[in-house]
Amino acid sequence: MPELVYPPVIAAAKTMFRVLDLRITVEGAHHVPRSGGAVMAANHVSYLDFIFCGFGAQESGRLVRFMAKQSVFENRIAGPLMRGMRHIPVDRDAGAASYGAALRALRGGEVVGVFPEATISRSFTVKELKSGSTRMAKAARVPLLPVALWGGQRLWTKGRPRTLTRRHVPITIIVGEPMHATDYPDANAMNADLTERLTALVDRAQREYPDTPAGPDDTWWQPVHLGGTAPTLEEAARLEAQRRGVPDADPAAETAG
Repeated sequence: MPELVYPPVIAAAKTMFRVLDLRITVEGAHHVPRSGGAVMAANHVSYLDFIFCGFGAQESGRLVRFMAKQSVFENRIAGPLMRGMRHIPVDRDAGAASYGAALRALRGGEVVGVFPEATISRSFTVKELKSGSTRMAKAARVPLLPVALWGGQRLWTKGRPRTLTRRHVPITIIVGEPMHATDYPDANAMNADLTERLTALVDRAQREYPDTPAGPDDTWWQPVHLGGTAPTLEEAARLEAQRRGVPDADPAAETAG
């Protein structure tokens, strides 16, 4: 099937990168296989993480099919684009169908992108991971790649105004070594290892990040353990509990159960 939508969207994203002069660093892109199925499991700090995670697969010439909320596909503007890029809709009331669609994509040789935290982490640390990404990797017998993303929260994240005109922001993308399903007795063991690996990659991306807050009013985008003023995991959990039942603008919400 010809790719009529995805390439122009990628071109538009790269134009945005140039206009904003984003300082994008990609490490480990060679881990993305040039053919065959794979799962990319990324941490989630911003509404732009789809773009940055997908960019990590560009060197290998792969187009990532992301799992996203059904409501995004129903949007008048975003829906046609999502369908045209062959992303995978997730209906929380029909999770088996979404899981089956992802498996078919993986077995058909596609790279599927998942945010196993399900929603943006307000603490900017790795939350508890849902096991969907590891279950899919084991069922389809494809490699699972942990992906650390950092910096995008400074442009657009939950609870903060959009600053899509901010220039020169460094963006870090680290694609970790592939995890192979045959090395794990079950999906839970694989998920525990994914949590450890992803947490370590995110921590390294944070500690090696080339920018520091401009002043006391600019520490919101750093986690507490690095001296920032982002909510702790516990505080973030309370914030999420308070807003349950309110529609989430995050297309990745509840996509990795």
